[in-house]
Amino acid sequence: MDWYDSVFEVIDMRSFSNLWYWIGLAVLWSSVSHWVLGVPHDLILRARREKGGQAMEDLHDLTRVNVNRILYISDVSGAWLLLLGSTVMTVLALTAFFYDVELSQAVFFLLFPLAILGLLSIRTARRIRNHGDREEALVRRLMRHRLATQLIGFLSIFVTAMFGMDKNLYVGPFGF
Repeated sequence: MDWYDSVFEVIDMRSFSNLWYWIGLAVLWSSVSHWVLGVPHDLILRARREKGGQAMEDLHDLTRVNVNRILYISDVSGAWLLLLGSTVMTVLALTAFFYDVELSQAVFFLLFPLAILGLLSIRTARRIRNHGDREEALVRRLMRHRLATQLIGFLSIFVTAMFGMDKNLYVGPFGF
């Protein structure tokens, strides 16, 4: 047995049976749900608890900066990003489900929910700017966005786990 066989015996290169894939999926959704439109969740909680003060000012400033950044990117290059994202998602979906490439399936299950969340973030940013949310209204809107993020993350992890278990249970004799 040479070093190549030893490495691939220790590190399973199939995505859904690889522990690192599941750790990465958990870390991804944990991070995404902590940063609500670029604002850390603990700052939102602190601003809500203190009902004003420095934490609320920080929340307003950080939200304003991130809303402006998100909407600027959306307005300037949104069409190109939508085109590129659609192309990538289409290629991943075709290679994943038509050609049955497991790596494409794994990447698709990571990126597709993030694409939905990106569109939701743009929508939330536009609503914050259009309604001029301040104080408690801003906190409520950010908390609703976080709840939607967590629901998308939960569904993503659940669907990925079901698909991954099905893939692992019905794998062929050569791992294909």
